[in-house]
Amino acid sequence: MLDQISQLSAYLIAGLAVLHLVAFFVLADWARRERRSLAQTLNRFTEGLPNRSQLDWGTHLADQIDGFLADIDDVLAEPPGSANRSLLRQRMQIIDERRDYLQSSRFETAWNVARTMIEAYPLAGVLGTICAIGAALAGPDGGAVSTIVGRFGDAIWSTFSGLSAAIVLMLVHSYWETNFARLSESRGHVRETVSKAKRELSQRSDPS
Repeated sequence: MLDQISQLSAYLIAGLAVLHLVAFFVLADWARRERRSLAQTLNRFTEGLPNRSQLDWGTHLADQIDGFLADIDDVLAEPPGSANRSLLRQRMQIIDERRDYLQSSRFETAWNVARTMIEAYPLAGVLGTICAIGAALAGPDGGAVSTIVGRFGDAIWSTFSGLSAAIVLMLVHSYWETNFARLSESRGHVRETVSKAKRELSQRSDPS
């Protein structure tokens, strides 16, 4: 069994790395759709408000989200009882039922798993190397030097595959890490702003 594992370890690591790479592309598309959904929700929140940020829809979605949050803060800065605060309150009561801005745990969990699993590839390469050496020592000749040298190729390729996969995936993750982290930050800002708006708009001085 050790013999089979040592011979197939490099191929297994390479196959898992390809699947891991596909997972990062799926996460990138998922993050893009999450940002678009969040931006559309905030657009509905602020639709009809005066002095609303006029951003080109080609603008990065994270910048659109920041602009919408600034619009909400501007309305909250108005005196209690203003028409804009009443309008925002009505929209919030309707749209907040969906709570799109709270649905982030699945993406963040998947991202954390994909990021953490990168660290497993060097360990898998070392494990393949140990299996190759163990197969040589457990051979019928009792671990002769010629047998160990013969298994040296499997050991080297296993380690090489593990390290190469980790390096490539780290580079891929670093390319998208900023976007993933910015999505999480945007959701945090949205939760804080919506919580603040709900708290301030529910004050008695704001008529229904």
